[in-house]
Amino acid sequence: MPNGYLVEFGGQFQHLQEARTRLAIVVPATLALIFVLVFMSFRSVRQTLIIYTGVPLAATGGVLALWICGMPFSISAAVGFIALSGVAVLDGLVMLSYFNELREEGKSIRDAVIEGSLTRLRPVLMTALVASFGFVPMALATGAGAEVQKPLAIVVIGGLLSSMFLKLILLPVLYSWLEKEQGVNHVAVSQREDELVEV
Repeated sequence: MPNGYLVEFGGQFQHLQEARTRLAIVVPATLALIFVLVFMSFRSVRQTLIIYTGVPLAATGGVLALWICGMPFSISAAVGFIALSGVAVLDGLVMLSYFNELREEGKSIRDAVIEGSLTRLRPVLMTALVASFGFVPMALATGAGAEVQKPLAIVVIGGLLSSMFLKLILLPVLYSWLEKEQGVNHVAVSQREDELVEV
């Protein structure tokens, strides 16, 4: 090109570049804020991380849904992932808080997990399915603005469905395993204390 000339991309590409810069700050800040709020509810890093497993499970479904539909990653899809993270964490919070309530009533870990999973099955299904059905018209849109609505809707639908099925299986297993490990450690510590007292 002649001296003094340069090439700049404008329009949608320019907006995409600017939005990516903002999202690089907004997304981590949002996830960190969700983590802090969940931790304030449970006062346990371990249980907060158990609940947070719903985020990658939901993200996996969102990415898979975009791939099946042949859509690229866009800003509206990124907004869908942010919304998806909140709903996924909410479902995990509902299940784990009920597990803790049953444990406080004196139930064993196995009984609390089984009863809690069966009791909270309907609320988790309702949350995921109602939100998914609500985004179906956006996913099927073909009119003006559909290029913005469809990626967001497809990400949310795919993420909620994958998170729902995987969470109902994985979250109770993680809770049972980690809480059991904690119980074993407490027993070992108490036995050592008894041995020290006897000596």
